[in-house]
Amino acid sequence: MTTRFNALKADEHWQKVWDDRATFAADDHSAKPKTYVLEMFPYPSGKIHMGHVRNYTMGDVLARYRRMRGFEVLHPMGWDAFGMPAENAAMEKGVHPGGWTKQNIATMKAQLKRLGFALDWTRELATCEPGYYGHEQALFLEFYKAGLVYRKESAVNWDPVDMTVLANEQVIDGRGWRSGAPVEKRKLNQWFLRITQFADELVEGLGDLSGWPDKVRLMQENWIGKSQGLTFRFALDRGGEVEVFTTRPDTIFGASFVAVAADHPIAQALMDDPAVAAFVARCKQGGTTAAEIETQEKLGYDTGLRAAHPFGAGELPVYIANFVLMDYGTGAVFGVPAHDQRDFDFATKYKLPIRRVVSDGDRDAPDFDGDAAYTGPGTLVNSHFLDGMDVEDAKRAVIQRAEADGWGRGSTVYRLRDWGVSRQRYWGTPIPIVHCAACGEVPVPADQLPVVLPEDVSFDVPGNPLDRHPTWKHVACPSCGGAALRDTDTLDTFADSSWYFIRFASQPKDRPFDRAVAESWLPVGQYIGGVEHAILHLLYARFWTRALRHVGMLDVAEPFTGLFTQGMVTHETYKAADGRWLSPEDIDVGEGTRFERATNLPVTVGRIEKMSKSKKNTVDPTEIVDQYGADAVRWFMLSDSPPERDLEWSENG
Repeated sequence: MTTRFNALKADEHWQKVWDDRATFAADDHSAKPKTYVLEMFPYPSGKIHMGHVRNYTMGDVLARYRRMRGFEVLHPMGWDAFGMPAENAAMEKGVHPGGWTKQNIATMKAQLKRLGFALDWTRELATCEPGYYGHEQALFLEFYKAGLVYRKESAVNWDPVDMTVLANEQVIDGRGWRSGAPVEKRKLNQWFLRITQFADELVEGLGDLSGWPDKVRLMQENWIGKSQGLTFRFALDRGGEVEVFTTRPDTIFGASFVAVAADHPIAQALMDDPAVAAFVARCKQGGTTAAEIETQEKLGYDTGLRAAHPFGAGELPVYIANFVLMDYGTGAVFGVPAHDQRDFDFATKYKLPIRRVVSDGDRDAPDFDGDAAYTGPGTLVNSHFLDGMDVEDAKRAVIQRAEADGWGRGSTVYRLRDWGVSRQRYWGTPIPIVHCAACGEVPVPADQLPVVLPEDVSFDVPGNPLDRHPTWKHVACPSCGGAALRDTDTLDTFADSSWYFIRFASQPKDRPFDRAVAESWLPVGQYIGGVEHAILHLLYARFWTRALRHVGMLDVAEPFTGLFTQGMVTHETYKAADGRWLSPEDIDVGEGTRFERATNLPVTVGRIEKMSKSKKNTVDPTEIVDQYGADAVRWFMLSDSPPERDLEWSENG
């Protein structure tokens, strides 16, 4: 060769050819067998980094391979464009969330095109465009008509800095995931989607997903948390009853206390007592995630009430306890300290009896002298008519006796809660409901959709700009014509990503999708994304397709038949002397140390972590592509480590 290969010139030439010919545009009417390859669409945070490059290269290779094998391939790209980062940017930089988002989309799209991915850009969508979220509002109202949407007062995680509700997964060590502020428990009227109506289907459907990693299926199964047991009632000494649910009815003779949640009606009825009110307020300061409840100190308040044991085995003290949640089961439990570690810790703290009722074969004395609860299998002891039975036989015997005597029933409960979709923020899909003093909740008529976000909003103070907008929320009631108010909450952004893959497949202007066209592409044959989305995003998308089937709009149960969770691209993290996160571009390397380029001060080198904008440990591929060309970068990202493993970024390769 007399001249060196010019990678940049070759990239530019062929990428233009692909654009001009629409080479990668999928044909809905093709006679070829169809296949759908999709990577989880990105949040437009500003720039892509090497983690994006790795993820989209995997899908790109598969899409090209299948096209060469004679398939009609759908391989689209879009933007998960609503969410708090845009509002934070608005507050910090004095810009509009829409402008900030669109600028980031333009930058990231140019970077992705520069990498030469085989993407169908004719189907590009952004969830922040009225042409997308208006159809989402229409779907919300279809669910509303079918009874899959409701509103109720509910305890929520409230971030006092971001001034919004947080999902349990957005509370880290009791603090908001973005603000870092201590999270409070509050009661608010919230909109919910009835995902629990599909709990059995969602569990059973996992058995058909052989193309998913076993660990992801197990994570979803555990999250849904199907539990079978006994729901029964204790009679109270001052009148009334308290209902509890247990998965271990076999241990009923080992019960030593009953505990209710801080917002249980029994606790609320005692709020005139200042000591009770103070304890309930203290409970509200704790977190609501399962992990936090398990690790926090177990606290209780003895109400003075006593519950009669259903088999006549004495009375049990009734406590208000910080580890009982109103949203799980009945909001009340009975404690068996010898056979549940949480109950053991509580009983030890408050000097309550710890009575063994399940023997592991070598110790069956009623007094428990261990330093931890025994949770294994065994034989029932100290349990009257249950003595000598194994655990499963004893469960059945107690349930049969409870049902025969009328004080309990065998039942199934789920850890899964209905999906709270209300968010008190601006940059999201407006909830298409009007509140009228005369008519109550009134859905926005179809011909008035989309309900579009107002442009003239202010972020001068924390909180929801929609709630304080002078005109936007004031509207005539669609039913009676009287003065009414728009709902000022917006939808959780997980709703946006629960159906985008359907809109990619079919994009008519007058409705969310054409059923026949969408079903010709769905389900997605290969979905690629991070394992951090294994539970919520994937579970909500599975629910959404079932909800669409329930209302007769789509005959698809599982949205993704194949799932691949790629490893992360990681990099060192850096902090300046004043605690600021620094990016690799901000660093100079000296002898045995690293310096901040702008100040020449030494920096602290932190852990190697997943590339993320928040930690600034991202590496922009632009300079590397300019130097080596798109093919070399893509080849390296797939050759340096097996795709399911993490890859520590280094330019050496």
